Amino acid sequence: MSTSPDPSGVGVALLASSPTTQTLPVTPSKDTRRRVPVTVLIPAYNEAAFIADTIRSVLEQTVDVEDVIVVDDRSTDGTGDVARTFGVRVVRPESNSGSKAGALNFGLQSVQSTFTLAIDADTILAPDAIERLVAAADVEDLKVAGACGYVVPRRVKSLWERGRYIEYLFAFTIYKPIQDYYERPMIASGCFSMYRTDVLRELKGWPSRTLAEDMDLTWTAYERGYVIRFVQEAVCYPVEPPNFSFMRRQLRRWTRGFFQCVRVHWNDLLHVPYLRSIVAVGLWDATVATLAFFILLPLLVLFVSPIFLLGYFIDLPAILVPVMYKAYQRGEVRKALASLPGFYVLRVVNGVFVLSAFWNEIILRRSLKTFEKGH
Repeated sequence: MSTSPDPSGVGVALLASSPTTQTLPVTPSKDTRRRVPVTVLIPAYNEAAFIADTIRSVLEQTVDVEDVIVVDDRSTDGTGDVARTFGVRVVRPESNSGSKAGALNFGLQSVQSTFTLAIDADTILAPDAIERLVAAADVEDLKVAGACGYVVPRRVKSLWERGRYIEYLFAFTIYKPIQDYYERPMIASGCFSMYRTDVLRELKGWPSRTLAEDMDLTWTAYERGYVIRFVQEAVCYPVEPPNFSFMRRQLRRWTRGFFQCVRVHWNDLLHVPYLRSIVAVGLWDATVATLAFFILLPLLVLFVSPIFLLGYFIDLPAILVPVMYKAYQRGEVRKALASLPGFYVLRVVNGVFVLSAFWNEIILRRSLKTFEKGH
């Protein structure tokens, strides 16, 4: 049950490899680990294939959390039974909630800790991920509502997974640090983010009015005067769509959800200066830039001059430099180079879905309501 980790810059981002090859911290024994005031919420619908790895990664953190709650959203594949073997709490609503937001809000009713951390049931964490998020969020400044982490695909094998791998390396290396400087990441990625529980309850939990509950919640927090931190060192590894069938569902939900958030928050956006700016850039990238890249430039090349091909060659180093820098840090240069073709294929597909979403959600006001899983 995954949502958008936000490659931020909607055109680029809407647009398990092994975890990082860097040395990871050794998990202390349970007797010596520091206890942190965090409840981990894991919404899950038919995630029996992934839930064990997810829970295990939570239990093997460098810190000990107060509680782990799996929301078994009326699964039919034994997801809840698998979760119970780890000794965590499993709660099950009377009927399927119909969305990730509904499952999270059901679980939120049982949370008693200072912080609530939401993680997708197909996502594993680096051993120190929770400790790093807590360090960023557990501060005296009560305007800090929470924190989110760095996202890297867990598997990088198919064309689509490779495309997403490059997207994430680019977006989380360039966009997110800049947004964090202003304490306004465009989205606290739904696959791995943490909030103060009292703030969550003040905001009435995760909104179900859009298909992008993580983005919707993030923007709502900003409108109430809160800030959210991005922690680049807190790394998570979700399962990304391995084929076009799943990628289609995910992109449809992400792109439609983005424009739904724009519609819902439009009046309030005008009064939050930095949020207004990053959403404006996202809208430009999602619409005008997409049209220019896939329609205007080809027309100029065909009917004016081949010199306009330079537009594509200028674009390549802008993507390549930050991606290769991060890939070098992770010891994954070959993987990054091999994944570049997948990125450009996915970029074209992203553009189609973005324009379709803009047409349906903004022009026709024909809103999509059905939540579809993306893996």
